[in-house]
Amino acid sequence: MEKYDFDKFIDRRETNSYKWDYLDEAFGTRDLIPMWVADMDFEAPKPVIEAIKNRAQHGCYGYTARPDSYYESIMNWLEKRHSWKVEKEWLLHSPGVVPGIVIAILAFTNPGDKVIIQTPVYHPFYSTVRENGRQLVKNPLKLENGKYFMNFEDLESKIDERARMLILCNPHNPGGRVWTEGELLKLGELCIKHDLIILSDEIHSDIIMPGYKHIPIASISQELADRTITYIAPSKTFNLAGLTTSTVIISNQRLRRIYNNMLSSLELNLGNVFGIVATEAAYRYGEEWLEQLLKYLKGNLEFLKKFISERLPEIKVVEPEGTYLVWLDFRGLGMDQEELRKFIIEKAKLGLNDGVTFGEEGKGFQRMNIACPRSILKKALEQLETAVKNLKGT
Repeated sequence: MEKYDFDKFIDRRETNSYKWDYLDEAFGTRDLIPMWVADMDFEAPKPVIEAIKNRAQHGCYGYTARPDSYYESIMNWLEKRHSWKVEKEWLLHSPGVVPGIVIAILAFTNPGDKVIIQTPVYHPFYSTVRENGRQLVKNPLKLENGKYFMNFEDLESKIDERARMLILCNPHNPGGRVWTEGELLKLGELCIKHDLIILSDEIHSDIIMPGYKHIPIASISQELADRTITYIAPSKTFNLAGLTTSTVIISNQRLRRIYNNMLSSLELNLGNVFGIVATEAAYRYGEEWLEQLLKYLKGNLEFLKKFISERLPEIKVVEPEGTYLVWLDFRGLGMDQEELRKFIIEKAKLGLNDGVTFGEEGKGFQRMNIACPRSILKKALEQLETAVKNLKGT
């Protein structure tokens, strides 16, 4: 059994890493620990690295099709990890989840139509709707006792004849919820009743904390499958985001045909040669690596919770049930959003995601990516502790 060392520091500087090399552009300084962009500071699984090396050695990187073995690896993964049996013809593609969402918005809605999102939520959801001339409708989640819940009454009150679509984030980014079957059923019932198409972003579906189970909403019933477009990718699971390869799952033949027509009209049918190879290798041989990663991430989460509980009680942790992203509530420090942003950058010397970028419901929050060696997480929390102590003059 291969033993992976997630404590190993890998220097990503000078590799054009968005997270590490573009701090100046994002924060105005390079002197920060970067814990913002949602990729990991870990090497990909060895079988994936070997598969890419083997393909690279061939030396010819022409237009590349997806072989049957590629589709089989995805189908087998979904059945084994999520008890979801899908058929090959349901599997379409996209350069990424966000481009796939844009394709669906263009394909299934018209300018002026309404698209619902559940805020605070992954910030590109806002732009994909607004920048394509659709109306954005916000259905804010309820934060109760440090946990987010869907507000079904608010949702139904906001659905009218112009509403066409709802974007679901499961597991939720940044709130960390892994929605239960009961919650998904209730959401699905409203979407069926009001004839809404569901775009289900399930890119974090393999990063699930112990005691929780990811349920693809399309796997619950035929009725829900018929109106759901599901997005998955190996990018978060195996740290392959730079290979821009995602899978779009549509069981409804009519929706599939319309999506494919839009994909073709945008000339996005072809894929990244290394993305295709890496995806297959990851889903075929990456499970052992993933199991070790999940244990390490759980260790990081427990370390963070203990540290903050004992040494930074003013800050509250919205504990993630899935993802390697932690939503931190800084409202106890009594700062406005701009003060908090400056404090995190200038005093704590951390590069985090400002909560307000996820919507106005994120005011007073920051998102921290804990998919890094524990030594980096420890240093970041110690810097935060020092900054808070200096703030209080203790």
